[in-house]
Amino acid sequence: MNKSMNFSFKKAEDSPGFLLWQLTNQWQQQQRKALQPLGLTHPQFVALAGILWLSSIHEEGASQIQVAEFTRIDKMMMSDLVQTLLQKKLIERRRHPQDKRAYSLTLTKKGHALTLKAIPLVEGIDALFFTKETKGLNQLVNILNERLT
Repeated sequence: MNKSMNFSFKKAEDSPGFLLWQLTNQWQQQQRKALQPLGLTHPQFVALAGILWLSSIHEEGASQIQVAEFTRIDKMMMSDLVQTLLQKKLIERRRHPQDKRAYSLTLTKKGHALTLKAIPLVEGIDALFFTKETKGLNQLVNILNERLT
């Protein structure tokens, strides 16, 4: 082993970033497994759920930028997701009524039904992964919310 490495941590498991990476990967694996029978990836679900959530606030649908900002999905990735969801006929894209430069995204009937089917699966994984008995769960949620603002 190269002893000249200059890590800040004595052990890898002392690094919060590394631990977050590992935990996120475990959680995403379980989400992928739950969503696979529906033919959805987790990012596709997040985009659909974001559109569903925002459409309850914006009657005309949410713009692609609003969905990207709400879900914190990278704008280029969101663009790719929108193309895929359009091809799957899960969303519709129309010119935004107020902003002629933007598009409004809404769920199709098929997309709405699939999203409603997926929500309990995703929330079920969350409930198993982050049980109410998890020591420090509320603190973790508070820390994550702090870091995201």
